[in-house]
Amino acid sequence: MDAFLVSTGIVGLAEIGDKTQLLAFLLAARFRRPLPIVLGILVATVANHAFAAAVGALVSELLGAGVMRWVLGLSFLAMAAWIMIPDEIDAEEAQLAKSGVFLTTLIAFFVAEMGDKTQVATVALAARYESMAAIVAGTTFGMMLANVPAVYFGERIANRVPLKLVHGIAALIFAVLGIATLLGMGEGLGF
Repeated sequence: MDAFLVSTGIVGLAEIGDKTQLLAFLLAARFRRPLPIVLGILVATVANHAFAAAVGALVSELLGAGVMRWVLGLSFLAMAAWIMIPDEIDAEEAQLAKSGVFLTTLIAFFVAEMGDKTQVATVALAARYESMAAIVAGTTFGMMLANVPAVYFGERIANRVPLKLVHGIAALIFAVLGIATLLGMGEGLGF
């Protein structure tokens, strides 16, 4: 349960103001068909985060516990710094295909999520926790918590959410996880 809750919280916070959330706003404004957009985001996220979790689990198996502790600790600290950098949608990602709402969303979201903060966080979380299913479920739920309202309520929410505060909270969580991991406190704290 810890893996699910930590994954949901970290990715949900990290996704606010992220380029994939901006993409969700863009798709919602362009197509004005929320259900296929939400379903496309869901399928793309499950596929992308399942791949990321598999990579994280493989990395965890290949490295020893001591090396893994340092890799994870430094990765969490890097995520804390990275999350404070605002995202923008690349012009290439803003190009929308003529393949229908669901398929366009699926492809655009999957590609935009490659190498994104939330995908990197999923790799790190899967390397830390043993339950890939809990990680994928948690990170996907976190993505959906941030993106479904973006699709349905768009600009009304965007103008009311203090992004610097949300990014600061997410960065703080990553920093605490990183420091605790580096200090070997993970067993007592669940990471």
